[in-house]
Amino acid sequence: MAGERILAVDDDAGILRVFTSVLESEGYKVETASNGANAIKLAKTSFFNLALLDIMLPDMQGTELLTQLQKVAPRMIKIMMTGFPSIENTVKSLNLHADAFLTKPFRPDELLAVINEQLSKRREEESLGPAELFSDLHDIRARQLREKSKEGHSAGGDGTSR
Repeated sequence: MAGERILAVDDDAGILRVFTSVLESEGYKVETASNGANAIKLAKTSFFNLALLDIMLPDMQGTELLTQLQKVAPRMIKIMMTGFPSIENTVKSLNLHADAFLTKPFRPDELLAVINEQLSKRREEESLGPAELFSDLHDIRARQLREKSKEGHSAGGDGTSR
């Protein structure tokens, strides 16, 4: 959707220029930061729908920035990027509630596909009315109760754990 705001955080000025060019050509409004401190400052003073976060920054790890942004802007979509992929980084990022993880180098169409997918998911979540939200919460709670009941039966057979 045109006009959505994206924060791109990377210490490579060339990558930031490419991101800005590609994203602005698609109608997004882009602001950039070359380190975590500037990214946090921008997130505190401006609204962003989505952030692209490099995992290796000069002043902090991208996962630390992810944690800080989660506190400052919990509803902002956060996509981690790295040129040094590892299972540890991927798992840590996803456990810290990153919405997606991209491995550099990636093509502009790959970046746009992930961004568009994440923004579409968020729009869909936000379009749910109270009845749909209640239904979703009811389904989640029912699933939790079923799982708890199964755990109780397997732990002691009488619903109590030992």
